[in-house]
Amino acid sequence: MTDETASSQAASPSRRAALLWTVIPFLVLAAAIAWLFGTNPLRSFENGAPPVENLTYERTTLDGGGVRLLVRAGGSEPLKIAQVQVDAAYWQFTLDPPGPLPRGQSAWISIPFPWVLGEAHRVTVVTSTGATFEHEIPVAVPTPEVTSNGLRSQAILGAFVGILPVAIGLMFYPALRGAGLSAMRFLLAVTVGLLAFLLVDAVAEAFELAGASAPVFQGGAMVVFAAAASFLLLMAVSRRGGRPSGVALATYIAIGIGLHNMGEGLAIGGAFAAGSAGLGTFLVMGFTLHNITEGIGIAAPLLKIRPTFRQFVLLTLIAGGPAVLGMWIGSLAYAPHWSALALAIGAGAILQVIIEVTLFMLRNDEDRTDILFSKEVLGGFALGIAVMYVTAMLVKI
Repeated sequence: MTDETASSQAASPSRRAALLWTVIPFLVLAAAIAWLFGTNPLRSFENGAPPVENLTYERTTLDGGGVRLLVRAGGSEPLKIAQVQVDAAYWQFTLDPPGPLPRGQSAWISIPFPWVLGEAHRVTVVTSTGATFEHEIPVAVPTPEVTSNGLRSQAILGAFVGILPVAIGLMFYPALRGAGLSAMRFLLAVTVGLLAFLLVDAVAEAFELAGASAPVFQGGAMVVFAAAASFLLLMAVSRRGGRPSGVALATYIAIGIGLHNMGEGLAIGGAFAAGSAGLGTFLVMGFTLHNITEGIGIAAPLLKIRPTFRQFVLLTLIAGGPAVLGMWIGSLAYAPHWSALALAIGAGAILQVIIEVTLFMLRNDEDRTDILFSKEVLGGFALGIAVMYVTAMLVKI
């Protein structure tokens, strides 16, 4: 018998023991759960109080048939909807799917209510325990139907506010290419400044949307961990081939901006679906001006190389294309937690890009950390934030 055979035979019992000790904890857990449901030791704590209930409104549609509401249940026990009021009057309703709603399940409430165009209405859902959950429709307007023409119009709008401005920003590349070292530092610092603004904006919007989502999604924790996962994943991918620069760094900037634009597109698409997206010409132009600076930021790492036309097209689509995709998804299946998740992922990607651009700036100056406090860098950083802040004022309503 060889030493290798003897070693294999000796290791076999240890592997079986390890497998056994892996299975035993699961068996104990299963037995504990079975005992908990079988004996119900919690009944001694019951004092007649109703179970904790929660109901979140995720979507509202208005059409000729009345009002439809997408709701999601929370709480400790299945929630049963007993009555529905509209403007303090009880109305018949149908529930799809019917029956009590387990924790985390969503359902459509259909109410044959003759809503009035332009007026406000208040819906109140009453559960079997007497708990009430209110939802306000501030301005009643018919919900646009999803049609091929509608999706095409959204694609055109998404291209105008997402793809076109990024392309215009990248058109500054030839004019910027002759920039010297000081100008290069300034432009990279401008990129970091605009990305820093996008990071703060994305995090703030993500937490706001997370607060409007169903508690079962644990919005705050979801935002933090989604952003962290996005950051760590992109950092790991970007470092596989060494420190990114040139086209690779520009691509990561485009990815971060694209994910942010997708989150904004989801919100705009959701507003379209609710019939409340009053996008005037001024607001559309505001989005366009706001996103042109993003194209300039993508161009900054490319100034020392000569990218191909195809690479410019791909960078434009990566950064601006998600706005179109977000509008489509938002108009078809909008919910606050999806927008919060998209913005959180975008925030993580933007943080990764900020770090990579800063390190790229240091490498260009032979790792001189004092360069971060030079007038070019501090001025560019401040200008990037200021430009994004001022242009964002045009799109906030």
